[in-house]
Amino acid sequence: MNSSGVAEVPADEAYLAEFRQRLELPGIIDVHTHFMPHRVLRKVWAYFDEAGPLTGRPWPITYRADESVRLDTLRRFGIRAFTALVYPHRPDMAAWLNEWTAEFAAEVPECLHTATYYPEASAAGYVAAAVDQGARVFKAHIQVGAYDPRDPLLDPVWGLLEDAGVPTVIHCGSGPAPGAFTGPGPIAEVLRRFPRLPLIVAHMGMPEYRDFLDLADRYSEVRLDTTMAFTDFAEADVPFPVADRQRLIDHGDRIMFGSDFPNIPYPYRHAVQALERLELGDEWLRRVCYRNAADQFGRV
Repeated sequence: MNSSGVAEVPADEAYLAEFRQRLELPGIIDVHTHFMPHRVLRKVWAYFDEAGPLTGRPWPITYRADESVRLDTLRRFGIRAFTALVYPHRPDMAAWLNEWTAEFAAEVPECLHTATYYPEASAAGYVAAAVDQGARVFKAHIQVGAYDPRDPLLDPVWGLLEDAGVPTVIHCGSGPAPGAFTGPGPIAEVLRRFPRLPLIVAHMGMPEYRDFLDLADRYSEVRLDTTMAFTDFAEADVPFPVADRQRLIDHGDRIMFGSDFPNIPYPYRHAVQALERLELGDEWLRRVCYRNAADQFGRV
């Protein structure tokens, strides 16, 4: 595999064009993509290059390229809308990231205005400011941030986002390695206190797929994204339980496509192929790859 992704793009482009045409989709909406300030993204890539402890296995970055090339790549793939998921790993970082993502969204019309937060005294203020400025989705990374979502400093954030109806793409599952506050338990306690909080559970909650589907059963505003789930890379270590495949159909209106672009160790098209081979039907694919996100974020 070409680690720069150059060799993969034409094959991705051809497959995704045929997929969109066959399903009569105006495009694909990807709710889990990463665009970050240059120096932050380079540190993320360096971590993957070193197979850091949260990955624990080789993880080549297939679409390592300059920002302009990555944007052009998504456009060539027919990605109609995408996110700029940023996440802080320490205090006094989120507000600065939010300034960057606001500027990025203003310059890139396909990007859903994304923001983030961290448990700190200033969180309520800068989250409110981001919502006022038009943020349409937030990102929380419990694993990398190593914080407890039950932290009282986040209570005003959860309340604000619940009232505003602005969702958070939240990495709270224990994959690829468990953290002190990952797993369904801590976020379930948050949902008990904020039952209308809109969450998009990243990676289908892997490896606790069943537990997070249970949360979706109990809370109408809990959704899940498909990022890396069902791919060969994930199935080798944490396969989705075959017995729960019917539940994917039952929650077909609350599952959204995500890729983790550009930080994926396989071609982009494989994320869609992995959904196709579930054989859940064209209508399920239409909802997951476009309609559910279009309903959530407005027709884009």
